[in-house]
Amino acid sequence: MMAAQDNNASEGPVLDIRNYTLDYGTPHGPPVQVLRNVSLSIRPGRTMGLVGESGSGKTSLAWAIMRYLPGNAIERSGEIALLGEDLRTKSLEEVQDLRGRRISMVFQDPGTSLNPVLRLGDQVAEVLARHRGLTPKEAREESEAWLARTGISRPADMMHRYPHEASGGEKQRVVIATAFACNPEIIVFDEPTTALDIITARQILDLFDDLHDETGVTALYISHDLGLVSRVAQDVAMIDSGEIVEWGTCEEVFVRPRHDYTRQLLSAVPHPDRRIVASAPEAESDLLSLSGINVRYGDKKSILGFLEPKREVVQGARDVSFGVRPGEILGIVGESGSGKSTIAKALAGLQDFKGTVEFDSRTFSSRRQIDRDYRRSVQIVFQHPDASLNPRQTIGKILSRPLKLYDQVPRSELSQRVRKLLRSVLLPEEYAVRYPHELSGGEKQRVAIARAFAAEPQVVICDEITSSLDVSVQAAVARLLVELQQQTGTACLFITHDLNLVRQLAHRIAVMLDGDLVDLFETPQASASGRHPYTKQLLDAVPVPVKAEEPARTA
Repeated sequence: MMAAQDNNASEGPVLDIRNYTLDYGTPHGPPVQVLRNVSLSIRPGRTMGLVGESGSGKTSLAWAIMRYLPGNAIERSGEIALLGEDLRTKSLEEVQDLRGRRISMVFQDPGTSLNPVLRLGDQVAEVLARHRGLTPKEAREESEAWLARTGISRPADMMHRYPHEASGGEKQRVVIATAFACNPEIIVFDEPTTALDIITARQILDLFDDLHDETGVTALYISHDLGLVSRVAQDVAMIDSGEIVEWGTCEEVFVRPRHDYTRQLLSAVPHPDRRIVASAPEAESDLLSLSGINVRYGDKKSILGFLEPKREVVQGARDVSFGVRPGEILGIVGESGSGKSTIAKALAGLQDFKGTVEFDSRTFSSRRQIDRDYRRSVQIVFQHPDASLNPRQTIGKILSRPLKLYDQVPRSELSQRVRKLLRSVLLPEEYAVRYPHELSGGEKQRVAIARAFAAEPQVVICDEITSSLDVSVQAAVARLLVELQQQTGTACLFITHDLNLVRQLAHRIAVMLDGDLVDLFETPQASASGRHPYTKQLLDAVPVPVKAEEPARTA
């Protein structure tokens, strides 16, 4: 482990962690070490980014700081000091008094930290009344003022809402208001924008910057997104397998990295300048085209002769028309609710639609008309492989199903083809006898991709297939997809909210907004004048990727 730098100024650090080691006990076998001799300190008013991949120990460290450790946690050694006071020596009652008043936390999913049966205003006011000693009237007035400071347009109305009546971004603003309202000495942010779309995430980051500048609070910002961390933090610590491997200012670590792990993550960060896709083959006509596609949610439907209660009608897609060229990767981008996944499901035959889909000289005007050959030719890979891979079937059986369903190979050759499919997505052949739960997230997504390509389709739709993956796994899956697409000549629709990634691998980009297709352009023209204002807004919302210095060339 690289030695931690001495970041202490004339004032002592707000948070000072020294040689902290944490294990988790297991029912059978020895304990598992999750943190090893961790040392880092955060100076007053600074934001420290903590960066690492899934399983690196960053969230376990956050739990240790907040004293939220599970019952099987075994703290082997070290100190976690808040302004010189070792939190490990505090009683449960003392810790409960500290939380919210001196140290707060903003979680990845605001739904996990908000009580679903209490109004949002009551939840903020409860914290203020307890930790600042305000009267109920004072607490409610202060709560409303803090909601207004977070940018909520109608704070008085939000005070009376329940969590399910607020959007994800609104709920996260409420949680942030609660965290800042008691003026704590430090706030821990654990991936606070991961569950949000790109526009809302940018708004939350802007809010964090504004409140940080206003209050001068010290913060620990946990993330796997290096571009995001370089935007909000002054200092950064890299954690790998429970160990801090590098620590310094963002410029020192990101521009002049010293550790191989840091260099590996930096090289995996998507950057629009690093294209990973070849030129698309030219074609005189489209392989697949949509014309006037409309999708509505909430229309009345008859069940056993009875009409369902009237529901709000939402236009998931409105007169969407575009074509897909043979052998191209077409990126589809937009924030949550823009209609990206609606179009994907309509094209895959999973969603009712009005309009026409033309494919291979045939025209379909509804989902009911889509036939077996179309379903074989147009495959889809979903965002979460756990939701699409049967947990009770082996990987071999999962991959053999499309082969049997579409008569791709004789039954005597099924095992051989399954092994070939596993090799094509860079997985060992012996994975054929494993079950999905025995694979990592990236490995399961590779299986889902292999299953889509097993039917030898002409079009593969990828719906946010990298959004839940670490940056290095995301890069590997994206590169694998491009290689498969180039080998097979299959066209791909790549749906994502990551414009840096889509500009790396797409030939063209379509932009969706509130169910409308508002922009469509060749990828190199993304920053050209004349782009739709929403396209520019999306581009501006993407954190600028960090770029390490090029290694010095030898003579």
